[in-house]
Amino acid sequence: MTDFTFHTLETASEEAKSILAQINQGYGYIPNLFAYMAEAPTTLEGYLALNALIDKTSFTPGQQQVALLAASVQNQCDFCIVAHRAIGKMKQANQQTLDALNAGDVIDDVQDAALVKFTQAVVESRGRPGDVAIEKFINAGFTKQQILEVMLVVSIKTLSNYINHLTHPEPNPELLAMI
Repeated sequence: MTDFTFHTLETASEEAKSILAQINQGYGYIPNLFAYMAEAPTTLEGYLALNALIDKTSFTPGQQQVALLAASVQNQCDFCIVAHRAIGKMKQANQQTLDALNAGDVIDDVQDAALVKFTQAVVESRGRPGDVAIEKFINAGFTKQQILEVMLVVSIKTLSNYINHLTHPEPNPELLAMI
């Protein structure tokens, strides 16, 4: 097994150090995912750029976190499951949705359920959710634009979930305290 370096502000390359410093300033700590991602500063930078684009989607902040959590659950990424449950709570996502998604239970909110089901269908099908899944998503009140925005969500989660599968970061205490 390959061991990846858990970088800090002291051990990171100069390029990664400046990015980690910005992350630390914004969060008040460095999420462990980023400490490992710092091994490849361009990957870290790419993740942050995609994350900024997620904020510009037509989904509400809560829906963004529901979709990010749905992809992370489908990909079985423990770190991101904790992170998006915590951030989802902070962004006022439906708590029942977050809890049910985490536990594999029924989601009561119809639109959240449709968003979760479609996001997970995209992950499971590797981007080929099929006409029936698309139709159900549209019929739940979503748009063609949002179909493509789910693809963006799946893209960032593929990046971070797969890196987490390789590096095995522990959830930060700060994230755990927010759940």
